[in-house]
Amino acid sequence: MPTVALFKQDGTQNGEVTLNEAVFGIEPNESVVYDAILMHRASLRQGTHAVKNRSAVRGGGRKPWRQKGTGRARQGSIRSPQWRGGGVVFGPTPRSYSYKLPRKVRRLAIKSVLSEKVAENNLVVVDTLQFEAPKTKEFKQVLTNLSVDSKVLVVLENDNDNVALSARNLPNVSVVNAENVSVLDVVANDKLLFTQTALTQVEEVLA
Repeated sequence: MPTVALFKQDGTQNGEVTLNEAVFGIEPNESVVYDAILMHRASLRQGTHAVKNRSAVRGGGRKPWRQKGTGRARQGSIRSPQWRGGGVVFGPTPRSYSYKLPRKVRRLAIKSVLSEKVAENNLVVVDTLQFEAPKTKEFKQVLTNLSVDSKVLVVLENDNDNVALSARNLPNVSVVNAENVSVLDVVANDKLLFTQTALTQVEEVLA
């Protein structure tokens, strides 16, 4: 079973943590990860694009000329699509791009990216993260103690507000709760920083 070092907040090692092999030790499935990233990115699209069709464009209520006898093509409105200033045919309309993959596929994707981080030695586990008050400077010192100097995703247990508030102003630092870890978050960051409690929560859900 895979193991990683367990650190204290000051950067000193405090033993090791044995990871659940069913979550952190599987063979990554790149195809499933790709599908999961597409799903997450699609759900981020606003889908607020819109155009005006001929019924939404102002004007055009009167027939521009009589049906017959003018020698010109028949026209019913100056707001028809072929007219300058007319409505748009088959243009984009507001829609939702989100969709859902099967639950087993989504879980396999998150297990795959977590296992890949472990294989690359990019998973850091801290026994606990606690601050008496929100202090960005203190959290920055914690990252320095742990030798984390790249883009990092910090995974916390619920109700750890002081740490979350301390980290949110730092560049290249993202913070999520254990229950909200996504494939896109993991892939977008170079390192993962888990508290031991958050790690246990993730294993309970995914194992």
